[in-house]
Amino acid sequence: MTAETETGVPGVQGTPGTPGEPAADQFNELPAHVWPRNAVRQEDGVVTVAGVPLPDLAEEYGTPLFVVDEDDFRARCRDMASAFGGPDRVHYASKAFLSKTVARWVDEEGLSLDIASGNELGVALAAGFPGGRITAHGNNKDADFLRACVRNNLGHVVLDSAQELELLDYIAAGEGRVQPVLIRVKPGIEAHTHEFIATSHEDQKFGFSLASGAAFDAARAAVNAENLELVGLHCHVGSQVFDAQGFSLAAERVLELYSRIHDELGVTLAELDLGGGYGIAYTAEEKPLNVAEVAHDLLTAVGKTAAELGIEAPTVLVEPGRAIAGPSAVTVYEVGTIKDVDVDDETTRRYISVDGGMSDNIRPALYGSEYDARVVSRFTEGATTNTRVVGSHCESGDILINEATYPSDIHTGDLLALAATGAYCYAMSSRYNAFARPAVVSVRAGAAKLMLRRETLDDILSLEV
Repeated sequence: MTAETETGVPGVQGTPGTPGEPAADQFNELPAHVWPRNAVRQEDGVVTVAGVPLPDLAEEYGTPLFVVDEDDFRARCRDMASAFGGPDRVHYASKAFLSKTVARWVDEEGLSLDIASGNELGVALAAGFPGGRITAHGNNKDADFLRACVRNNLGHVVLDSAQELELLDYIAAGEGRVQPVLIRVKPGIEAHTHEFIATSHEDQKFGFSLASGAAFDAARAAVNAENLELVGLHCHVGSQVFDAQGFSLAAERVLELYSRIHDELGVTLAELDLGGGYGIAYTAEEKPLNVAEVAHDLLTAVGKTAAELGIEAPTVLVEPGRAIAGPSAVTVYEVGTIKDVDVDDETTRRYISVDGGMSDNIRPALYGSEYDARVVSRFTEGATTNTRVVGSHCESGDILINEATYPSDIHTGDLLALAATGAYCYAMSSRYNAFARPAVVSVRAGAAKLMLRRETLDDILSLEV
């Protein structure tokens, strides 16, 4: 069975449903819409990604281990470019996961890059990424960060406050450059998967309010600034969004500001950056947002609204991060301690401990996020039992899989992998309990390359003075 033809099965977090039932083949299948496109379970039960057995990688590089399917990552870059009309319209959101290797992949696929800190900019530049295809985000950019943006000829700086606007104008004057900028607008829409709240999005740290007039005031200040060039507006409706309606509604609201800027300031803005947030599937039950359909509907809505307002339709830019990096990677752990805990008089829960946890994946503890997890070193055949997968940290909340029914024959030494861990896992990793950050390996056409080596105790001690 190939990765393209495998399908998910019903059950909690993508695993079989009722305790005591035989696991059969259900737990051994890999939901193709959750796992990397080149993930396949072989006849001996071992899972390979891009033809490389995960147990071989674990043996060579240790666990926990992030494994990235390079062809999957690149294919998702191309999918986005195709959906939105070209790679120049897609900015990979590097906060999801950035390394020099990733920056090179993005560059080679022709996409642009978003960064949100001075060090993210430094990584991109160290990889040779062209400054003209980099956009800088952040609500608290200091003078050094802004100066680096100007000196490296960044394609955009997204302005987030009046104070920043004035500071960037001053810095650009000192550097003898006119800096292209976008104004970040709060369109009054908050998206949480399937919910939209029309007014509550105002009370958050990013951007200028559309409703209060602050966004127009910022646009006017940018137009009047001698060393800034206002080229467009930016907005972002949320993260892990599954209902596409919010993107179109945000575009329609922001285009009204385009019309006002055109009519009152005499400026035609060329670009509209609608951010990212496209939802992916973390479990077998979830369905990822169909980006091609969203792109078609979004571009149609922008064109229609612009025509109704009597303005030229701006070029739509987008900023996917999770939707590219997330599904392309898995995290491989080794199972350690296993124990059964009496929950009440009638219920027992099996606790499976792995050799990582919240230091390499904080999302379950932070957001209550769910994942699809499978044994990847062999087939499992035991009857299902109530299970919780936990990490090795000194925290009761160090939980990777909270509620699941897993085969009872999982044992110490098995390799357990979580899918869709390419975004916001390594990027948000820590050294809690002095754990060292895992290695990251890319795989392609049967070969593996080390992207980021595993940290060591020497790395941790190197900061001591």
